[in-house]
Amino acid sequence: MTDSLVSSKIAQNSTPRSPRREGLAPAEVMGSPYFLVIVALYVTCLITANILAVKILHVGPWVADAGTLTFPVAYIVGDILTEVYGYATARRVIWLGFLCNLLAVGMIQLAGVMPADPSWDGGDAYNRIFGSTPRILVASACAYLVGEFVNSYVLARMKVLTKGRFLWTRTIGSTIVGEGLDSTIFVMIAFAGTMSGGILWQMIYTNWVLKTAYETAFTPVTYLVVNKLKRIEGIDAFDRGTNFNPLAVGAAR
Repeated sequence: MTDSLVSSKIAQNSTPRSPRREGLAPAEVMGSPYFLVIVALYVTCLITANILAVKILHVGPWVADAGTLTFPVAYIVGDILTEVYGYATARRVIWLGFLCNLLAVGMIQLAGVMPADPSWDGGDAYNRIFGSTPRILVASACAYLVGEFVNSYVLARMKVLTKGRFLWTRTIGSTIVGEGLDSTIFVMIAFAGTMSGGILWQMIYTNWVLKTAYETAFTPVTYLVVNKLKRIEGIDAFDRGTNFNPLAVGAAR
């Protein structure tokens, strides 16, 4: 049997696969059930992290807020969004997460200042757990936006530079930069002037190392999810000619 006949036979018996494209139209992306699940997971991890952050954990030599349990997952999901669907799609999700978190924080604060029924004695406990100073809220918002957008930008640029190879370098490299900025901005805005420089540095360093280690440990899972999504969605976005302005929410690229 000749090579041409063999190739023809293989082609006839092979299961057709969707061609992998570099991008989907916004409407196609929004209608994907897999995309909706990823967005839901992202927003859930973000809001949960902000609620859990009121508890301080002490595990071995490490001291960190409990938000560290879920916030790194938001970065992992953000990496998946940028890697598969591209920066423009990730940008919309980042702003969506910000608005959802703003709504949650606003309602929590509103409930705290509204008058309670005389029979309810949990006011002090509620305010202690959920009450936040404006400085903390501003620190959290600034750190989130800068960290997430830089993380997505670095990953998108590295993907083009590496021609889509070495995914682990992008996920870990972008996290090192993004989480480093997130931790630094939050701690400096929230606590500068109230603690010594040594304690501030320890808080920044601890959060940075733990969150980066979290991302590194989950690299095999990231590979699995990314490859599965690219195959199912038939998409592998490369951000060539993309408008990286964080405010350009309506831009297709």
